[in-house]
Amino acid sequence: MGQIALEGLEFFAFHGYYDEEQKIGNKYGIDLFINTDLRRAAESDDLHETVNYEVLYDLVLREMKEPARLLEHLGHRIIDKVYEKFPFVQSVKVKVYKYNPPLGGICKWAKVTLEEAR
Repeated sequence: MGQIALEGLEFFAFHGYYDEEQKIGNKYGIDLFINTDLRRAAESDDLHETVNYEVLYDLVLREMKEPARLLEHLGHRIIDKVYEKFPFVQSVKVKVYKYNPPLGGICKWAKVTLEEAR
């Protein structure tokens, strides 16, 4: 087993529970952790034997372009897309950050973490 991670991804997107949030947009962050067997890739040195980082990034980018009301929903969509694209993956963990959430006070980010294993 091994882990592939993309951490600190940043996007400007139009998610949020309130209509205003979906109109003005905000900065969001994603951390993505993929657990899978990396032995074949390690032995073969072949990109087709592992999870391609570029494909993962593109998958997240596409989901970030589709507005969601809840961070939980967005995170779940990302997990579903990872399993759809890479069915051999054994578990996926995603952290979704909303920078400066509209709370009426100072808060660097609101964050949800979702994890699913097969």
